[in-house]
Amino acid sequence: MVAAIIVDDLRRPRRVLAAERSTPPALRGRWEFPGGKVEPREHPVAALVRETAEELAVDIEVGAELVHPGAACWPISAAYELRCWFAEVVRGIPTPGDSHHAVRWLAADDLATVDWLDADRPVAALLRSRLGC
Repeated sequence: MVAAIIVDDLRRPRRVLAAERSTPPALRGRWEFPGGKVEPREHPVAALVRETAEELAVDIEVGAELVHPGAACWPISAAYELRCWFAEVVRGIPTPGDSHHAVRWLAADDLATVDWLDADRPVAALLRSRLGC
């Protein structure tokens, strides 16, 4: 699995984009960093670009990977791991698609105000120290 940490500026990030899930019902109303599954033989960064185009109708420039402080990937479950990259929108305006109700730009202090999906919660916690630097 891949996720885009879409920031307002790759060089001096101050805000990050969060997306509120609309489906599936068990995840409805919770927030995430947009992304999704990597298809067979697809490079993870290519999957990230594809997923953000499909989910938010934007083109992104992909920056550095946000690596888990103690592991190669962010754990989701016994079967899935998450890799996250910083990204910036280069074309389009983030618009919720079929799987999201809303999108919202969040400053560092706002990251704790939304109900993150379990897999995204530790990523959001680490981002609090990285935004506004």
